[in-house]
This record gives sequence, structure tokens and C-alpha cells, in this order.
Amino acid sequence: MARMHTRRKGQSSSKRPSTLIVPEWFDKDAEWVEEKVIELAKAGKTPSMIGTILRDQYGVPLVRVITGKRILDIIRENDLERRVPEDLRNMIAKALRIRRHLEENKKDFVSKRGLQLVESKIHRLSKYYRKKGVLPTDWKYSPAQAAVLLR
Repeated sequence: MARMHTRRKGQSSSKRPSTLIVPEWFDKDAEWVEEKVIELAKAGKTPSMIGTILRDQYGVPLVRVITGKRILDIIRENDLERRVPEDLRNMIAKALRIRRHLEENKKDFVSKRGLQLVESKIHRLSKYYRKKGVLPTDWKYSPAQAAVLLR
């Protein structure tokens, strides 16, 4: 339910644990958590999905507190990292959905503007990742090859 005095939605969401120590009720060890992360990564889950699954199904408060490494670091150590980073991948998928919508609805100018905004974010994000060395320097986003990038 929305707050009474604002026009925004409520602030209901899950919060990070307040303390960065392993809780005494947590009975699993770091090796078990790493094995679960590797298992979920092999199943094709993204790092954010892995964190959510570990939190909701297994009661793991924070992987970094228990193992001393981030989920993405564990995935990189085991060579399970995808070619395109997760946030860039999500933006490309969003652009693909908008393009499919525009094929059917050619007069939807609001979506056309939305596509321009999403693609500009893709270009900025890819420029950042090229600069940081995450993507190759010759990597370029093209809508025609976007579906291939998501595989």
C-alpha cells in the first residue's frame, strides 16, 4: 500500500543485514556456500539471482561475510563468468523487448523515445566497461546482433 502523504509507492523491500559478522545461527561453512554459488552459476543463474536464491532458500545472509569473497569473484575463479556483464545484459534485453514492441506498434513514439534512452545507457555502460577492461576495446553494441550477445 502506498504511503498516505506521498504519491510514491511504499518503501517495503528487503534490507541488508545490519552487522557484517557471521550470525551464530548460521550452521553452514564457507566451502558449502562456494559450492552452492558454483552449482547455481552452472545452472545459468546471474550473480544477483544467486544471491537472492541463497538468501531466500538457504538462509545465507551475505556471501561476502561468510566466504570473504563476492559472488562474482567466486564465479570468476571457476571460469563461469559470462561474456557480457549482468547490468549491460539486462539493458540489451530491455532494448530488444522495446524493438519487438515497436515492430508491431510503429506509431508508439513514447516507446521510441524510451528505446533511445535505453540505447544511450547501453552505449555509456559499454564505454565504461571498455575503459575498465571488462569488455574488449573493439566491442560494439548493434541492435542486429543483440540477440546473439544475450546467449
